[in-house]
Amino acid sequence: MSSLGDESVLVEQKDVGSSPAEPPSSRGFFVSTRDGLFSAVLYVLEQLGSYVELTLSTVAWIFRRPFRVDQYLGQLEFVGVGSTFIIVVTGLFSGMVLALQTVHSLREYGAESTVGGIVAISLMREISPVFSALMVTARAGSSMAAELGNMRVTEQIDALTTMAVSPVQYLLSPRLVAGVVMLPLLCILYTCVGVAGAYLVAVKWNGIDPGSFLSYIESFVELNDLVMGTTKAAVFGGLISTLSCHQGFFVNGGAKGVGRATTRAVVQSAVTILVANYIITSLMNQ
Repeated sequence: MSSLGDESVLVEQKDVGSSPAEPPSSRGFFVSTRDGLFSAVLYVLEQLGSYVELTLSTVAWIFRRPFRVDQYLGQLEFVGVGSTFIIVVTGLFSGMVLALQTVHSLREYGAESTVGGIVAISLMREISPVFSALMVTARAGSSMAAELGNMRVTEQIDALTTMAVSPVQYLLSPRLVAGVVMLPLLCILYTCVGVAGAYLVAVKWNGIDPGSFLSYIESFVELNDLVMGTTKAAVFGGLISTLSCHQGFFVNGGAKGVGRATTRAVVQSAVTILVANYIITSLMNQ
């Protein structure tokens, strides 16, 4: 009897163990997805709040003593004079290729003489501020993030705080002023060089009358076009400086963290420039 009972128990255990497993519930997937989205939203809001707070502090420190003139002049030279070569090269070839495409497109309609005005207004309103900002982002913005990040991981920023020197005033405010002041000047330089390159291509190489080229520039371009271009450039300069400084100022993780912060600074600045360009254009065109 006992053996039969044991066999029945074994059979029951075998049947229980061989029963198919229940399908996994989808509740865990939705919970993890919800938690991931919630964490991502919190991270974005945290970064946005930190950026706004640091930017407001940077602006406030511009108007407080002591005014460190040497720091401001150094950053003006770095952002403006240091970017002159890349702005000249980019502006020259942008104007040349824009004139080349415009001449070939308008020649079918016999309107190639208007190339000067079209190139000038295109450069002044859109191409110059956007391309100047992207070039400064690649050169100066990345350098700001890397330099500040290196100062953070080597505790130089903490040393400034220990010496009762505000790191925001000493490091960030001069960079913001340099970006806002120098980007409009670089934008104007970009436009002038671009128009010169367009003149070379249209007049010297494609036989456009120089008088027509210059007269259409005079008739097409207005003061509002210059205001739009320089306003965009000033806004872009502020965005580049604040975004790059924010990424570099809060670096952690050593050398690898500095690299990640520099990459984020360049990507965020480039994307923000394009988005802000559309917003400013739509507002000013109204």
